[in-house]
Amino acid sequence: MTALPRDPAAAGPARRDPYEGFAGRVGRTFAESEPAWPPRRTPGGQGRRAPNIVVVLVDDMGYSDIGPFGSEIATPVLDELAGRGLRLANYHTMPLCSPARAALLTGLNPHRVGYSTVANFDPGFPGYGMEIGDDVPTLAEVLHDAGYATYAVGKWHLTRDSASNAADDRRNWPLQKGFDRYYGVLEGLTSLFHPHQLVRDNSPLDIDELPDGYYYTDDITDEAISMVKSLRAHDPDKPFFLYVAHNAVHGPLQARPEDIERQRGRYDGGWDTVRAGRFARQIADGLFPAGTALPERNSEAGFDVGPWGELTPAQQARYARYMEVYAAMVENIDRNLGRLTDTLAALGELDDTIVLFTSDNGGTGEGGAEGTRSYFSRFVHQPVPEDWDGDVARDTELIGGPRSLVHYPRGWGMASNTPFRLYKGQTYAGGVRVPFVLSWPEGLPRAAEDAGVRHQYQYVTDVTPTLLDLAGVPRPERWRSRPAQEPDGASFVPVLRDGRTESAHREQYCEMSGNRSFYRDGWKLVTLHRPGTPYDDGEWALYDLRTDPTETTDVAADHPEVVKELAAAWEAAAWRNGVFPLGDGSGALARRHPAEERFHRPLTLLPGTPELERYRSSRLISFRSFDVTVELDEHAADDRGVLVSHGDQGGGYSLYVEDGRLRFAYNEYGRLHEADAGPLPAGRRTVTLSATAVEGLRWEFRLLVDGTETGRLGRGVHQLIGMAPLQGISVGVDRRSPVSWPVYERHRSFRYTGGLRSVTYTPGAQAPYAPEVVARALGEAAAAFE
Repeated sequence: MTALPRDPAAAGPARRDPYEGFAGRVGRTFAESEPAWPPRRTPGGQGRRAPNIVVVLVDDMGYSDIGPFGSEIATPVLDELAGRGLRLANYHTMPLCSPARAALLTGLNPHRVGYSTVANFDPGFPGYGMEIGDDVPTLAEVLHDAGYATYAVGKWHLTRDSASNAADDRRNWPLQKGFDRYYGVLEGLTSLFHPHQLVRDNSPLDIDELPDGYYYTDDITDEAISMVKSLRAHDPDKPFFLYVAHNAVHGPLQARPEDIERQRGRYDGGWDTVRAGRFARQIADGLFPAGTALPERNSEAGFDVGPWGELTPAQQARYARYMEVYAAMVENIDRNLGRLTDTLAALGELDDTIVLFTSDNGGTGEGGAEGTRSYFSRFVHQPVPEDWDGDVARDTELIGGPRSLVHYPRGWGMASNTPFRLYKGQTYAGGVRVPFVLSWPEGLPRAAEDAGVRHQYQYVTDVTPTLLDLAGVPRPERWRSRPAQEPDGASFVPVLRDGRTESAHREQYCEMSGNRSFYRDGWKLVTLHRPGTPYDDGEWALYDLRTDPTETTDVAADHPEVVKELAAAWEAAAWRNGVFPLGDGSGALARRHPAEERFHRPLTLLPGTPELERYRSSRLISFRSFDVTVELDEHAADDRGVLVSHGDQGGGYSLYVEDGRLRFAYNEYGRLHEADAGPLPAGRRTVTLSATAVEGLRWEFRLLVDGTETGRLGRGVHQLIGMAPLQGISVGVDRRSPVSWPVYERHRSFRYTGGLRSVTYTPGAQAPYAPEVVARALGEAAAAFE
């Protein structure tokens, strides 16, 4: 019907006719009018509701770490999902987390989206932009616009570190990328007992203390279940997309004590025994054909693993404990998945929910040959002095608890990736082949004779097209008033429905930190690139995955024509996808946007200021001298508490007053140093913590009251670099994970009781060894040479 005649002059070139397109009839009164309503968005077709979609993405989990892929770790929920669903035995991903997540959520190769590496860099090139462009619709956005409720919990790591603070425009935060609700951690890792910055929707949460017994994996599962229950309370029909992105099993490895206890003694036999057992189960279960070779232990320099039997009894005991913690984390993930599927079953929706479980990349070797009890002193990516301690000693019983930030030795990473070679970060199969389980009993019923294993090559960019295909939701050709960038992935629904169907994904390039590969029709060309060395054809190795799926025999010398063809294909794909420039020895990755210079200015924080975000805090102290000036309006003799704190059990410092005395605690990656600066007189006072950067990547600390030195740390201590301090700066309190565990046991977060006026950070010039300084010097030298 049409509206009644009205004055055409009421509309103009910049004024839309309010009745234009209305399907009813409008008169001067309701009696003269007939209503009409625009259609509601209802995804699905043929008169049925579209399926719910749950994507569970685990962090750093290797191919063999769950029962359906050969593990001895108890994963009954995943066993059941695989038993009713499908396993992709030949699924590939990116070898690092942010690129894998960008590819999974967009269907585009990660360099095209701007994620050449993790979202902790900003060197000023398109492939390193660390932002999903406005012409790239995410899976969440497409499903949301089709009528889905969209929820995300856990790890995001698609927001650049410098854009993770509360002053950012948030354009690359979860809610701006299609999610209705979000709860989790924006960055790549965190403490599972004391997460450093939780975000709800668009707001960082300011929390002094977490409840006793808190565990992050349980917490995000609680939130996910709450989101689903809330939706069903308000709408019984609306389908949902739930993205459960675990920070586990990324380091630091931490698990509940009762979960660790169940693993006691399971790994005393070592990684060689575990690896052999997993491989035997994989062969028996049809994941690989009989005759597939299990490679020898990794032997490449810097990635090598020795025999378990050659370790000392003390090493074996400690290394087994690391793996007990890791297995406990995996079991906890499975148990929490069971809590979620039980909720769906109680709602009567489990069978009509697509549940997809996978990992962002393979298991890691970042713990080094011996593992570490001081994760952040090991997890550094620049040269360190010879006396640097990458494994600060801790009591074995503390391993896996809130007081230790640990990671296992790379021998366990090798076992995690059974039967493949190498680790996360490399383009060999150990870095890129991961478990993949998909269950949808109502939409993908399995025939009795179907074992549920698919051997076709599939890639992480295929996930978004496949889920949209299963949901019956088309990907838009235009997005935000622009042509949407075309996807690189293809739906593998035909493969899911019929195991005899060939994969549509015939070839794929890969690149990570100079490591490169190219797959085409069963051939794989691959490098293990040594940083700083030239990129040349001599690096290429060639494997025929049709007969050698575990990459044991390099046949490059036998097939030079294949090497030449695939090397040229890689080069063309790299230019087409924005892979260049490749990393080199120039230090360019340390460069940052010039606007970040503002982060190096003096900063005054007032009482009540929420905790300063990690990266923002680090810019005030990293690789430099700095002063922290605390102005006290009125300090009474009995006042006590923390004046300023920065960091946690993995590394940090805290200035506090206890028993009338000014004290300083410095946590050197788990090694606690303390200084007593004497009585703090009552009255109006200025307290200064002065840090001087000296050679050997060390700081010397002095404490001053009203300009007079009253104490100092006895000797220089190693600076906190890399991801340390993980927790940001707090004024007047030591929030959540404490710098000093003894102080925490006595006083918890220990809020200061006196009159604190302000805390001012005054950064000094960066030291000559700061990565940014080195990068500028190398860039200037190169420019002068040209």
